[in-house]
Amino acid sequence: MATVVFGGVILFSLALAMYSRRGKSANVEDYLVGGRSFSGILLFFLAVGEVYSIGTMIGFPGGIYAKGVSYGIWFLGYILLAYPIGYFLAPLIWRAGKRYNAMTMSDVVRSHYSHRVFELIFTISVLLFMIPWGQLQFQGLIVALSSLGFNLSPAASVVIAGCIAFFYISVSGVKAPAVVSVLKDILVFLAIVIAGIAVLTKVESVSSLFDLAKQHGTPVTIQNNNDMVSSMSTIFFQAIAFYAIPMLASAIFTGRSEATVKRTQTFMPLYMFMYPFLVITSYFAFIADPGLNDPNQAFIVSVSALFPSWLTGFVAAGAALSGILVLAVSSLSVGAFVSRNLIPNVPETSQRRWVQMVVLLYLVSSMALTLFVPSLMLNIIHTTYYGYGQFVPTILAILFFRRITPIGLAAGLIIGDVAAISMHLNEFNLYGINNGLIALVLNFVVTLGVSYLTKDWKKTNTPIAYNKDEVYTIPEKNDSTAIVS
Repeated sequence: MATVVFGGVILFSLALAMYSRRGKSANVEDYLVGGRSFSGILLFFLAVGEVYSIGTMIGFPGGIYAKGVSYGIWFLGYILLAYPIGYFLAPLIWRAGKRYNAMTMSDVVRSHYSHRVFELIFTISVLLFMIPWGQLQFQGLIVALSSLGFNLSPAASVVIAGCIAFFYISVSGVKAPAVVSVLKDILVFLAIVIAGIAVLTKVESVSSLFDLAKQHGTPVTIQNNNDMVSSMSTIFFQAIAFYAIPMLASAIFTGRSEATVKRTQTFMPLYMFMYPFLVITSYFAFIADPGLNDPNQAFIVSVSALFPSWLTGFVAAGAALSGILVLAVSSLSVGAFVSRNLIPNVPETSQRRWVQMVVLLYLVSSMALTLFVPSLMLNIIHTTYYGYGQFVPTILAILFFRRITPIGLAAGLIIGDVAAISMHLNEFNLYGINNGLIALVLNFVVTLGVSYLTKDWKKTNTPIAYNKDEVYTIPEKNDSTAIVS
């Protein structure tokens, strides 16, 4: 029965993707950023889809199972802190995209600074930390489907997922993942909430759950100061780095107006309602199976112990769509960065075809890495957020600061990337402080120092935040994918 339900949901998602084709145009702006026409609801689901991927159902419970309560505090803390920051930054990022007709953050960098070398350095840094992201989604899918009892080989899992992701992108670009995200988030949200309620019904109360977990040797409080320092520094670093994620910026560009983006940010924290239920389910895994060899199976173990077969099918479908949709949007972003920023002078009339070729290459490469050398990208995956955080000085300079030069930003970005990767590979530990935060401080110092030395660099455009007279709006379009906000 689980297989039937799973297959039905996947087929329905394909039908939704086909539905998203209605009213679409062939231009590259429509393909990459939805013609900047997405309503608040559609933007909400696309944006949260970038935040709450398969890692929500697999990685978060697995982190609690393996590392204890400090992991949960970090994960919840940085997202909650990021949303108030995004309330002020996200509309300005949208304004930058509209002013420069940008479809990637590298487009903004190129137009704002008119510096090809910096554009290339920024783009290569983006690709360095995005390329392994596909492998991570594939590996999460394999864990989820195998743990839920779907007897698909790893090869079959990644090939099917890759084909579906390519189908979404080839049908209508970013619109298909945005529309299917509505289905995915409903499934994920309901699965997590229902699982949490089922746990509480079984153990009677939250205090009883934690008492049972402690009886199995599970700590429910932070045990040492290093864990606290690590959690707090990581919360701070990832909260300020959150809106420097290139894929999230591309999602913001799809919004209809600044007001739409700001309204979406207001409601984003509501999605966190599911996390108490996910924490409850994660701790139940200590009781259901205290000796898990793979912590990433923690949520799946709880679901398998609590749900009937048909409901497990819905959970599997939600997990699969979580990975596939992030995979689709990631591959679309990679295609856009390569065709618009890495390869010079590709005509806009040819960019859609280039994007699709790069998407296909990206998916096939990620499949091969997942199947044949699954550990090859492990260290780069671990440094992904470190790398995203190094884009913060560039974002802040474009939005607020005129005197920061592109030469200074390029130097700081290179130093930040090298420092972050080096510290991770050498297992550097400074009192538990997040290595990405240390690298970001070095990045800022170099950026400011080099900018001072190159202060005679020609003036850049006015920072985005200072154009108070600029009011950008997009007229309502008769577009069937634009859910009314």
